[in-house]
Amino acid sequence: MQTDIIYSMKREMLRRRYSIRTIQSYIWCVNKFFKQCHKDPQRVSKKDVKEYLEDMALRNKAGSTINIHLSAIRFMLEETLRKDINLKFRYSKRPKSLPTVLTKDETRRLFQAVKNKKHKLMVELMYSAGLRLSELLNLRVRDFDEKNGWVRKGKGNKDRPFIVADKLKKRIEDYIEEEKLRDSDYLFIGWDGRMHPRTIQEIIKKQQRKQKSKRMFILIL
Repeated sequence: MQTDIIYSMKREMLRRRYSIRTIQSYIWCVNKFFKQCHKDPQRVSKKDVKEYLEDMALRNKAGSTINIHLSAIRFMLEETLRKDINLKFRYSKRPKSLPTVLTKDETRRLFQAVKNKKHKLMVELMYSAGLRLSELLNLRVRDFDEKNGWVRKGKGNKDRPFIVADKLKKRIEDYIEEEKLRDSDYLFIGWDGRMHPRTIQEIIKKQQRKQKSKRMFILIL
């Protein structure tokens, strides 16, 4: 029965176009769950799930790790088995040691320090719109709407709307025209296609070294 559920989960996730990485993670988490909870999947209760997650918490597992297990088990029970057991609880993602978030003045100095026009636009858009680095690099020209702005297929393979600062909208339009990107795919491209994440990471690190800042320039990954 467990093997059948895993197979059904995989088919459903593929149908919904989940990433291969997410599919592998969910299946791994569900298999771990059943190694501890020796029940027929149809008989798994909310209490069983809660006890499993609480045991992980007692073993000092990170909140993000517990949450991915919860998401996988929820998908298995609610989306695959169609059980309505209302798994609403959630665990903190806060790490033991939080990086220091930039102040407004530090953010302004970071923006001013980046001289390359394209790189500057990338950094400002990522920080101001709260984009993950992956979302920034996956932005497509055809998806940009001057009025509303969208991230197509963000985390979890879902559309995620975001707000583009008014002062950036015109600059994005001008950038698209100047770089002749109307017929292009990705908004930000490198020498051989979509820009690599390490490029923008190195831009941030370079400015950190130049300003001799001991505070971390946060990248939203």
